[in-house]
Amino acid sequence: MVLANGLRGHPLVRNLAHSWDSRWYLHIADRGYGHLIYITPDGAVQTDWAFFPLYPALIRALTTVSPLTPGQAGMVLAGAAALAAACGAYAVGHHLYGRGVATALVALWAVLPHAVELTIAYTESLFAALAAWSLYGVLKGRWLWAGSLAALAGLVRPSGFAVAVAVALAAVHEVLRRRGRVPARLWAGAVLAPLGWLGYVLWVGTRTGDPLGGYLEVQSAWGSRFDFGAGALRFLRALLLHGGGLVYPAALLIVATSVLLFALLCLDRAPLVLVVYAGVLILLALGGSGSFSSKPRFLLPAFPLLIPAARALARSWRLHPAQAVCLYGALAAASLGFGAYVLAVAHSPL
Repeated sequence: MVLANGLRGHPLVRNLAHSWDSRWYLHIADRGYGHLIYITPDGAVQTDWAFFPLYPALIRALTTVSPLTPGQAGMVLAGAAALAAACGAYAVGHHLYGRGVATALVALWAVLPHAVELTIAYTESLFAALAAWSLYGVLKGRWLWAGSLAALAGLVRPSGFAVAVAVALAAVHEVLRRRGRVPARLWAGAVLAPLGWLGYVLWVGTRTGDPLGGYLEVQSAWGSRFDFGAGALRFLRALLLHGGGLVYPAALLIVATSVLLFALLCLDRAPLVLVVYAGVLILLALGGSGSFSSKPRFLLPAFPLLIPAARALARSWRLHPAQAVCLYGALAAASLGFGAYVLAVAHSPL
């Protein structure tokens, strides 16, 4: 990425900290909410209330106790969170299938086409870290841990809803399985899980004067709403009729592959909490409006989708290590090239 910027004569790392939504997060970290609006050409009023608070709050905290600028702090947090997310994904994979599959799972997640966006001043890496460790908490039966981390994930992104639903449904399944004989901490974890997401949505609603619908109005001004896939179908039609360079066909391929991987995850009989989490993320990506080029980024935290492929890669490594190395090397090279293109060359929304 830095090399691509250098070859094009751009600042080496500035676009890693100041790309698209990053500027809004950094402004919130510096000034708080309610100080930045943008009026679109069609008259929609976009406000900073569309952005959840935990990431800018952490940026503010880090700049307070260190000499880092907000942009530098955002990148440090994103990088640290990406590492924590990788450890969480490894823990999930190791718990279910052992070290080989866990290693392959993290390796595949690291070379996803949009994995470079885990290193910029965006929220995906922080969300993925909290989600991964929350899911691990469910798998280990640590319900208070799982619920608390799910609540924090709900303060990072709108898709924190997916973690809350996964934890809650896993708790219901456990209650049914045990016929109601469950510890109090399970109920506490299930109650905690949605509080972060729900709390911020209601707070935005009260600020707009409409507690129940205010947040949806704020998101609608950004062109972000759940339209049951109507926007995705319009995008597909436009892409087939007019084409779309490299980024948009790649986004379509990534989303379609994610749906296929979800089907394989279900056939693999993965734990319910992983299936629900990944399924809700796919549902939000497919059913939500907005730029299609951003949908692969929305799916970055859905690491459980890679479990079937990780199991296959682990088997390949045992049986045909040379072929596995060549395959992984090709995936890594493609990921680096595509990531550099998306950030340094393409002008499509991230």
